[in-house]
Amino acid sequence: VTKGDLTRSIMVEAEGEVASLKDNINKMIRNLKDTTLKNTEQDWLKTNLAKFTRMLQGQKDLLTVGKLILSELAPTVSAQHGVFYTMEEGTEEQRLRLLASYAYRERKNVNSEFRLGEGLVGQAALEKERILLTHVPDDYIQVSSGLGEAAPENIVVLPVTFEGEVKAVVELASFNRFSNTHLAFLEQLTESIGIVLNTIEANTRK
Repeated sequence: VTKGDLTRSIMVEAEGEVASLKDNINKMIRNLKDTTLKNTEQDWLKTNLAKFTRMLQGQKDLLTVGKLILSELAPTVSAQHGVFYTMEEGTEEQRLRLLASYAYRERKNVNSEFRLGEGLVGQAALEKERILLTHVPDDYIQVSSGLGEAAPENIVVLPVTFEGEVKAVVELASFNRFSNTHLAFLEQLTESIGIVLNTIEANTRK
């Protein structure tokens, strides 16, 4: 334990004060392991939020931002597929249109735009709430590579808002389950993305 190996614990049989000492040491190791894990996760969270904040700072082109976010974000949270939809302006009916993608393959009957409340993308925008799928149907989406394709384990759909107004929706799919740290990171990151998108829109109107 003093050398940093927190996988060890005392397994020998003991009685009386020695047994009590053994239990206390094992509890200490478990607590130390939990604290170390939480600190590591918090460091990861802060480091990556700072990285994306620096990366997005000063960006002025919407398409560049969409592509940049997905290309950097997918590997960071171990996602194998990603799409970025932005809210169209100047239309009578609000729609989200596909702006950028990561490892995305077009398929028949799959929309490149959604109305509010339509599909998971439209629903996330309507409710302004994250949607997380942990049991993805085989026919929902297939993540493809040169060797084959398979359904993802997890899908998360994240609305990007600024002052309560939906600016975009990001959808990510992964063969692994998104950890609580990943989800916390994504929630905080969408706030930063919302600020950037609003700034770009404001500059475009000038």
